[in-house]
Amino acid sequence: MCSTGTKSRIRTGFLQCFFLLVLPLGLTAQSPKENPELDRQVETFLDGNSGNWRDMNVPGKDAELLYDLVIKGNYKSALEIGTSTGYSGIYIAWALSKTGGKLITIDNNKSRHKKAVDNFRKAGLEDYIDARLADAHQLVKELEGPFDFVFSDADKGWYRNYFLDLHSKLFVGGCYTTHNISKSGWNQDYYDFIMGLDNYESTLNSEGGGILISYKKAK
Repeated sequence: MCSTGTKSRIRTGFLQCFFLLVLPLGLTAQSPKENPELDRQVETFLDGNSGNWRDMNVPGKDAELLYDLVIKGNYKSALEIGTSTGYSGIYIAWALSKTGGKLITIDNNKSRHKKAVDNFRKAGLEDYIDARLADAHQLVKELEGPFDFVFSDADKGWYRNYFLDLHSKLFVGGCYTTHNISKSGWNQDYYDFIMGLDNYESTLNSEGGGILISYKKAK
C-alpha cells in the first residue's frame, strides 16, 4: 500500500483525525517526539514492501488510522490481538515510538509470528514491540495491563470474549478498536453489543476494512 511520501500522508491523516474526532473526557493531543532517523527507516521499509502485505493484514487506510488514533490520544500502553505478519503492528509501534509507549502483540501462528518479528526488526521498531507467540484466548486473560489502546483483529467469533476480558484493564479515556466490523453483515452482533454500552462512545470508520472505535468514558 505504502509508496514514497508515506510520512506526509501519515501527518495529513493525523491532522484530519485531530480536527474531525473529539477526544472524550477532556483528553488533549500532545506533540509527538521527533525521531527523523527512525522515521526514515520505517518509511524505507514500508515503501520497499509496498504490495506485499497479504496474509490477513489490514488495509493501508486502517493501518494509518491506528497510527493517528495512538498519536491523537497520546497512548503509551497498547495491545494488539492478531499480529499477522506485522503491518498494523508497525504503524501502532511507530506511533508509540513518538508517544514513549510500547506494544504487546499476540499471534498463535508460528510462521506469521516469525515473519512479523523479522519485519519489526527491519523496520527498526523492535524496541517498541513485545511480540508473543501464544493462544490469545488464554494470554489475554493473564495479561495484567492496564492498557490505554487495544486493537482486536483475531478470531471474530471471540471478539466479545476479548472485550470482556480486557474491559477492566482499559484505562478510562482509553481507546478499544475492533477490525472487520459493519453495521449490518460483518460481526453485526458484536457491533450491536458495543453500541449498546453506556460507558463507551463508539463510532465506525468504514474507509478500509471497518474499524469500530470505542472510547471508554467510565468504569
